[in-house]
Amino acid sequence: MANKKSLKHAINLVCEELFTECVAASLYGNDTNKDNADALLLAIVKMQKNYSCRVSHPEPGMPAKLYYKDLREKFASEVSEIADHINNL
Repeated sequence: MANKKSLKHAINLVCEELFTECVAASLYGNDTNKDNADALLLAIVKMQKNYSCRVSHPEPGMPAKLYYKDLREKFASEVSEIADHINNL
């Protein structure tokens, strides 16, 4: 397991890239819906805040290794879901 600082840094980098791709897709896409793009940008910001906070406060009673593995898996699945939404803009 990586330390908390590097995990937060990785989360921030991924969310920053998603945000940039979403802005680019909304600006340069053919037939974009501004409301969908705004909702997606808000979802990215909420996801970043949620996972950054969860890194600092693990669940009590759950082994740390298992908790952070689960956190990374859930983050990866949510990132792929948002990436699919960006592709559909």
